Amino acid sequence: MKKGDVIRRIPFSPPDVGDPEIEKISEVIHTGWITTGPRVKRLEQRLQQYFLTGKNTIDAESDGANGIHRTVCLSSATAALELNLRLLGIGPGDEVIVPAYTYTATASPVIHCGARLVLVDIQKDGDPETHAPEMDYDALERAVGPKTKAIIAADLAGLVCDYDRIFDIVERKKHLFSPKEPDGTVLGDMASRIQKSLGCIAVVADCAHSLGSSRCLSQNGSGPLDTSRLLSCGVIAHFSSFSFHAVKNMTTAEGGASTWCLPASVYDQGISDDDIYRMYQMLSLHGQTKDALSKGNTGSWEYDVAGPWYKCNMTDISAAMGLAQLDRYEGLLRRRRELISIYDHCCDELGIFHLNHNAAHVRSNGHLYLIRIPHLDESERNELINVLEREGVSTNVHYKPLPMLTAYRSLGWDIAHFPNAYDYYRCLITLPLYSKMTDEDAEYVCISLKKAIDAAAPRDK
Repeated sequence: MKKGDVIRRIPFSPPDVGDPEIEKISEVIHTGWITTGPRVKRLEQRLQQYFLTGKNTIDAESDGANGIHRTVCLSSATAALELNLRLLGIGPGDEVIVPAYTYTATASPVIHCGARLVLVDIQKDGDPETHAPEMDYDALERAVGPKTKAIIAADLAGLVCDYDRIFDIVERKKHLFSPKEPDGTVLGDMASRIQKSLGCIAVVADCAHSLGSSRCLSQNGSGPLDTSRLLSCGVIAHFSSFSFHAVKNMTTAEGGASTWCLPASVYDQGISDDDIYRMYQMLSLHGQTKDALSKGNTGSWEYDVAGPWYKCNMTDISAAMGLAQLDRYEGLLRRRRELISIYDHCCDELGIFHLNHNAAHVRSNGHLYLIRIPHLDESERNELINVLEREGVSTNVHYKPLPMLTAYRSLGWDIAHFPNAYDYYRCLITLPLYSKMTDEDAEYVCISLKKAIDAAAPRDK
């Protein structure tokens, strides 16, 4: 930084909230109903229509709405993913395959359920078209065994994984799958019926980054499609989980959601979407057979507890914020795409490896902008981050591979067995990207990045 230069302060990812969110939250507070209630139900309906149609203006009571209800709002994406696994009956003796390159929240629910975590490496330098750190699908296929009950794919940065490849693997490995037997409990019996009617390993999507993203696919959780088409996250995998954390494109401060997309064979077993929804409600509210809204009706206080379960429901305060955010969501995504084009132009000029959010078969929500500078090692990358910080630009790294973290090293994982994940991580930086960012902010980041890279360039000894 030269004397007289002006330093801008560019935060990494502040939430885009304002008067619309404040107004809707204020309305909720004035009603006196602030826990799980009508706003949560409305957000669930609106999200389901968004998954089905790609439109953020439809709810279940609107003209042209599809009455399907396969979404439940919860307190976090981590809770949503764990409840997805619980509903599938995942537990001790089972194995669940997870990419080594992801955040801990993709993997920790597997451990919470008592199942064995199986990690697989990513493709060298990521997917050939999007450059996203997707799983090595050949390694995934080799990892499948007779104890595998689920595969969790992570749609990092808003780029949707190749679920066609995953469903193909699941189909080829059906002969290894043996479903869970009923255990006489309401949850265990439902899980057994779901596993038996699926007849295969469950495909579970961690969509924490990908609300509003889609991919052209020929199949989804309901089976092969008549023609390949663009499918939105939420109607791809058998079970999906979403995050509305403060740093996500759409936020409820803290919050998440589960969705499901199941073949006709599940419903042929007498299981309905209402049955599945009620199970999520019980799992998220201590096992109570009635939520607070239902118990508030005259003469409806009495309830039962079906199991000693969890407390991870969403509140109406959070849902009110989510409804305001969903109203604005297409505009928020449009702004992200405008900023991404500024970054793309800069990185292409500098010859920097970056995510391709505009691949022909993918429609990304532009959640994160990852760049990699291959000539840097890990310590040099960290110094470049420090240089950017001194310029006022806050950055991040998404992510440190799981085998590098204490919790997973203690389980016996060694990063040496995941060379592609480490190579991707060692030279990676995540640039700031948020919908309140101005063009001038993005251009300042580009100028600061060029300075930092010039300073870090290898010099002749």
